[in-house]
Amino acid sequence: MNMCNMHTLVNRIEGVNKYMHNTHKNFNVEELHDALLTIVGTFNRPQRDELMIKESGIQLDRALFPLLVQIGRFGPIGIVELADRVGRDYTTVSRQVAKLEETGLAQRQKNPKDRRINEAAITLAGKGMTEKIDTARAQIYSGIFQQWCEDDCIVLTRLLQKFVVDFTAKEQGRNDETMNPPA
Repeated sequence: MNMCNMHTLVNRIEGVNKYMHNTHKNFNVEELHDALLTIVGTFNRPQRDELMIKESGIQLDRALFPLLVQIGRFGPIGIVELADRVGRDYTTVSRQVAKLEETGLAQRQKNPKDRRINEAAITLAGKGMTEKIDTARAQIYSGIFQQWCEDDCIVLTRLLQKFVVDFTAKEQGRNDETMNPPA
């Protein structure tokens, strides 16, 4: 019988302090946190951006790469929020967005609801570049998930989306159960 890895339950008891306990959950939070730190660390490596630039066949300053990707995914996005997302100083990000604007990949605009907020939006040229990046990412992920069963990929995506909703809600000081996607 071929069972998907995520559907296989493995229980190990290594110490009470490492586990989250309540009536329904018993898992090692440290293992989850270590996995998340590894993912975040991998995504934040400059070599990862260089690989994506190379695989995409684009010409872009590596320092501008994460900004273009974030603007493409979440834009129009406020410069302050963009700086927060990439872990850089607001003034640095503002200068880098100006470089993206000079190259025709992004444009600055005022938020229509709050004119005090400066936003970055993707241009058609920027969208063309992010589409090349998306294609390269899909090829890389395809290789990673080649040995995974389809159900594992679907469950991983669903659970990560659920985690993001709950985690960001908690981070923003709210924990509204109606925000959670169905399990």
